[in-house]
Order: sequence, then C-alpha cells, then structure tokens
Amino acid sequence: MTASFGATSTTDDVLAGVDLSGKRILVTGVSAGLGVETARALAAHGAQVVGAARDLKKAEGATQVVRDQAANGGGLELIELDLADLKSVRACADALLADGRPFDVVIANAGVMACPKSTTKDGFETQFGTNHLGHFVLVNRVASLIRPGGRLVNLASAGHRFSDVNLDDPNFETTEYTEFGAYGRSKTANVLFAVEFDRRHKARGVRAAAVHPGGIQTELGRHMTPETTKAMIDSITSAQPAGEAFSWKTIPQGAATSVWAAVVADAADVGGLYCEDCHVAELQNEPGLRGGVRSYALDADNAKALWAKSEEMVGETF
Repeated sequence: MTASFGATSTTDDVLAGVDLSGKRILVTGVSAGLGVETARALAAHGAQVVGAARDLKKAEGATQVVRDQAANGGGLELIELDLADLKSVRACADALLADGRPFDVVIANAGVMACPKSTTKDGFETQFGTNHLGHFVLVNRVASLIRPGGRLVNLASAGHRFSDVNLDDPNFETTEYTEFGAYGRSKTANVLFAVEFDRRHKARGVRAAAVHPGGIQTELGRHMTPETTKAMIDSITSAQPAGEAFSWKTIPQGAATSVWAAVVADAADVGGLYCEDCHVAELQNEPGLRGGVRSYALDADNAKALWAKSEEMVGETF
C-alpha cells in the first residue's frame, strides 16, 4: 500500500507530490461540496476534469475556484447531467461517447440524501433512482472510454449500514418508506455496483472501489432538520466506544478518500472494496452506523443480483 493517511487527511495531503498531467477524469456533482473540492484538487495537480452537473449555471459559479487553481495543464469543462432523468443521463453519455476522448478515472460523486418520498422522472424512488440507477446507466454507457489501468470510484456512505438493497421492492411500493432506510438502500447499491463493475472489468485493467467520505456538512443534508441531524449524531455517538464522540469532517477531508482511491492507492488494494478515511474498511456487522462495511454490501451474489435488477429497471443491458 502507498503512504498512510487517515480521517483528518485532506485532498492536498493525499495529492502532495502527485502529478496528474495528462490524466482526464470525470466527476459528477460539481455544483457544490465534495464534487467541487474533488475537481479543484485534481485540476490543481494537472488533471483535465470533466465536471457533470444538473444546473450548469450554478456549477459555473461554484467551479470558478477549480479554474483559478488549475495548474500543470489542468483544467475543467462542464457537461449537463440530471441523474434523476434517464433521458438526460443517456444524452450526457452519448455526448461523451461522441467526443471520444478517454478517461483515466470516473468519480460518481453526485447524490441526494434523506429526502421525502418522491420519484424520479422515470418513476423510480428518488434516492435509489438518483444515487444508483442514474450512475449505473451513465457509467456503463461510458465504460468503453475508461482506459486500461483506469478506475471507477463510487461515493457510498456509512449510511449503507442502515439497510441492504431490497430487490423485491426497490420503489417502496409495499414496504414502509423511511428517509434513511431509502438512503441506506441506495448507498448499499453504490457499493455493490462497484463490486460487480470491478469483477466485470478487472481483466482489462479497470478497477472499481466504493468510498465513504465521512460526515460533512454540505448541501447533501439540505432535507434534514436540525432535530434529525442531532438524532443522527446522537445515534452514531451512542454506538461508539466510550468517549469517542462524532465530529464533522471538513470538505477537503471529506473529499480526500475519493482522490486517494482514484489516483493514489494501489488499484489492486482497493479494487472491489469499500474504503473510508483513506484506507480499506474492515468488515463490521455489529449494530451502529460508524466504521467498517457490512458484509451484504460486498457480497458478490448480491452484487450480481442488483446488476440484473438494475438492467431490468432501466430497460438496458450492459
């Protein structure tokens, strides 16, 4: 394994001395938070970043810092992508395929969290449809553009510990909807997608990993009330060893694991796995939210079943 980093490491710590000149990297969700910081750090070290966002006007303003700090040939271009609308997802993928320039890394960063029950434009439960199915279609459609030796990084979450996927009722038609239950399903799906994508592509040298960025105060939590946030923090803290209180990460600390898994860690060490705090997480099936990965999120059969169900839902085979 490469140099050791941890929970407080930042993107600049992780990328110190790293030259990404000539690398081309796709990052979704570059209109705020982790997406902007991820793009900034990568472009500052020479990468050409393609940033995807639903609201291009918002993204244009939010990513000025990326352009300002780009160095060593690094830069940024934007492309429109609404993950909650498969027509938009396919249009984005088609545009990237028509352009034809390959990618070294795809970072599936965008997402929604703990929103009230609703559906995407295609009728999918919003969190599963946006966080998983939108990226499932986008990434698979552009997979041929990922160079041998390249990587996929899926932004998952410790929230995967809330729930496994439910392939019998992905849209909560017969089961009770809870904001965090749905979020947990979608984040487990992000991990399982990385597991199966890695299995399918590692023979050509393309690896995939899922990462938990940590608890960060970003726009992702816009649907959460102060009461909900406090209850979540209290729940996390109560499940930890005595005296180990929850603490927020900064955005540069939160984005560190994404860039670490994307361009710093050895591909063979992270492929098909779940990472947190800039290291590969251990299996942890004990109750509680924080630390480790549930075994169902890395289960190969579960990953294959999710892939098949996802293809069925989106009406497309990859």
